[in-house]
Amino acid sequence: MTVNITTVANGFSVAPQLQPNDLAEIARQGFRAVINNRPDGEGGPDQPRAEDLRAAAEAAGLAYVFLPVPPSGFGDEPVVRLRELLAELPQPVLAFCRTGTRSTSLYRRATGTP
Repeated sequence: MTVNITTVANGFSVAPQLQPNDLAEIARQGFRAVINNRPDGEGGPDQPRAEDLRAAAEAAGLAYVFLPVPPSGFGDEPVVRLRELLAELPQPVLAFCRTGTRSTSLYRRATGTP
């Protein structure tokens, strides 16, 4: 199992879609929290459900948050919520969506970084 992780900033990285069996390895790599930015069902029946990912994350000792953002774009609400989560969650944080692009865009809007 190899998860393609991209560091966006100190304490925050992104990845494409994770599977439940990826989460123990994510914890071994030192991550302490996972944010799922992919809406349930977006990828069809092969995409794991948020609750299955939550169970696997918690079993691995990771904090888990489901903060879905649609691929068509997002407004201010998820931006504000991510800002709050970044202040609350243990770091480092790994966020994921289908490819990692949405999670990166959300982080940049929440932190005001280019």
